[in-house]
Amino acid sequence: MELALSDVRGHSLDLKGIGHAFGATVALDEIDLTVAAGELIALLGPSGCGKTTMLQIIAGFLRPSRGEVRFDGARVEHIPANRRRIGMVFQNYALFPHLTVFENVAYGLRARKRPNAEVAAKVEQMLGLAQMAAFARRLPGELSGGQQQRVALARALAIDPGLVLLDEPFSALDKNLRLDMQIEIKSLLKTFGVTSIIVTHDQEEALSMADRIVVLNKGRIEQIDSPDALYDRPASLFISSFIGHTNLLRGTVTDADRVQLDAGPEIDLGRSVQRRRGTPVTLSVRPENIAFGAERPGAIPVTIRATVPLGAVSVTEGVTASGEAVKVSRARAAGIAKAQAGDTAWLAISDVSRVSIFSTPIDDVSKHQQRSV
Repeated sequence: MELALSDVRGHSLDLKGIGHAFGATVALDEIDLTVAAGELIALLGPSGCGKTTMLQIIAGFLRPSRGEVRFDGARVEHIPANRRRIGMVFQNYALFPHLTVFENVAYGLRARKRPNAEVAAKVEQMLGLAQMAAFARRLPGELSGGQQQRVALARALAIDPGLVLLDEPFSALDKNLRLDMQIEIKSLLKTFGVTSIIVTHDQEEALSMADRIVVLNKGRIEQIDSPDALYDRPASLFISSFIGHTNLLRGTVTDADRVQLDAGPEIDLGRSVQRRRGTPVTLSVRPENIAFGAERPGAIPVTIRATVPLGAVSVTEGVTASGEAVKVSRARAAGIAKAQAGDTAWLAISDVSRVSIFSTPIDDVSKHQQRSV
């Protein structure tokens, strides 16, 4: 089935059984992914997980060793990159330094031999959406990083792409500018209605931008889910540790719904742990789900190591008698005493329903494949 290159915004995308190897090195292994038209997806994972290879296969820069790539149901592996209606936004923006902002945005349209009047109208529209109309006659070297990024996105959107691919688009920006640009670009992509895939190694970037996140590890998909679901209901210990911050507490199942922590207390989880008595388990507890409290059953005694202020919140780290580090995150407010290094404190889990349980031993990171309850 031949791809019909229409003017409809937003390709749907299907990857079926995608595999790719560079010599003996397997970069992707049995990747299945469906992206709806207009959806914004993030590919997230550590270095070497395969996310850039996947982006290159979608773009047409690489042909997969096996599997199918479909846009709107039609296979496109045989179609070159320049005919896939794809807009690219690169890490370094890749603007032509000798061309003005106007000519950079017009480049793709001129390459497609569009009439001058159409080019001028489209560029004006794109620069207006990107809030860059006042900079049309400037060269890229006269712009800030954020302004260059807006121009790069305007150029990508000017060709009416069915798919926009963004490769680490915020990594060159100062931290203070990143959040503003993430909000602006997400809004622009959604306003334009184009299907978008962003590649990033930054968890916060993926969580703030994506409708769904695809987490890759060693060439395979670990989990595909919404940002909230990934954070609150991680499918593996790898996901729990990779997405956000968490505390990993060793323990042993003592009853259908109870775990005896190595750190001291027995915890009633209020639900079946679905494991036999005596099974070693790891509990994953987010720092904001732990609170300071009084000595009582279920509280975990720790020795305070340090407290670090992080703007609106502060993070305190304590160490259990079994040597596990436990972080507590809480809002900074007047009247809350700062925990001092060397103090003894008692910590309690605020909401046991938000605790994830894994059978994988805490020190066996390479095998974090067990499913959570």
